[in-house]
Amino acid sequence: MTGVLAYIGLGSNLDEPLGQLHKALDELARMPGTSLSRHSSFYSTPPWGPVAQADFVNAVAEIHTQLPARQLLEELLAIEHRAGRVRGSERWGPRIIDLDLLVHGDARIDEEGLCVPHPRMLERAFVLVPLAELDPELDLPGYGCIAGHLARLDTSACRKIPDATDP
Repeated sequence: MTGVLAYIGLGSNLDEPLGQLHKALDELARMPGTSLSRHSSFYSTPPWGPVAQADFVNAVAEIHTQLPARQLLEELLAIEHRAGRVRGSERWGPRIIDLDLLVHGDARIDEEGLCVPHPRMLERAFVLVPLAELDPELDLPGYGCIAGHLARLDTSACRKIPDATDP
């Protein structure tokens, strides 16, 4: 399938997080106008923000999609909803699943509810480590190569989960 190359960040720390990521990857693979190319390894990462909670499992998926960025975001939110995620709960709190549209081709979008590339991804090792595994030379529109950004982050807390990528 041809289309736009996009990257989706996945994270979970509730209700069997590895299983939640596998379910989300299955749903990404079935999304209309989209094909799941591959995904990174799974990583155990500490939670972001001030809320005490369990570690997360994070990964990044590479997809090719014919969906415009807004429609792709709506599909991601629908996957979260079907998994039981309720948005509007505590910011940076525990999540059954979190799907973030990180990159959508070479688009730079800053609209209400949609910013691409994801505005905080460059601060987060739990996003850049799995993203760099897929494409270490990825050039983010307006931000440059992710390798330079990753080099400035402490990645020591991102631990690859051995043999976790195969169900």
